[in-house]
Amino acid sequence: MDRRDFMTWMGVGALAASLPVVIAACAPDQGDETAAADPCAAADPCAAADPCAAGSVATGEAKAVGTLADLDANGQILSESASVGPVLVVHQPDNPDALVAVNPTCTHNGCTVDWVADQAQFACPCHGSQFAPDGDVLQGPASQPLTTYEVSVDGDTVLVSPA
Repeated sequence: MDRRDFMTWMGVGALAASLPVVIAACAPDQGDETAAADPCAAADPCAAADPCAAGSVATGEAKAVGTLADLDANGQILSESASVGPVLVVHQPDNPDALVAVNPTCTHNGCTVDWVADQAQFACPCHGSQFAPDGDVLQGPASQPLTTYEVSVDGDTVLVSPA
């Protein structure tokens, strides 16, 4: 092998070795509580489109996420692709006629929390964080509350808007 071939293979090897670093730089940071609590707090240089940029859902603009029939049938409405962000809607435990809407993204590590009706709380299946119906932290490791939404009903349609 001559010097030119050796240097070519060394360059290819260096490029291949740096590929995991580039991929990791574009992956979401699973340990950043701020990013999980407010996905718009930090810019993602690898995102094709910025959902937090001007022109996204304006504060107070209500968006449909499901129907009361869905809520009654399933005990919850989970919409991970709502235009306001991920939304989990449940009946308020102490007032079944009222609704509660939260962003179900755990503020500890970004997992999706579950509604545990018999305990009247949201629970993270990943690390055990627990949240009250209003989003407040009941048990860590999460230290930030869940983001809440304003929720209303128009006919049979459940609407949410940023609080």
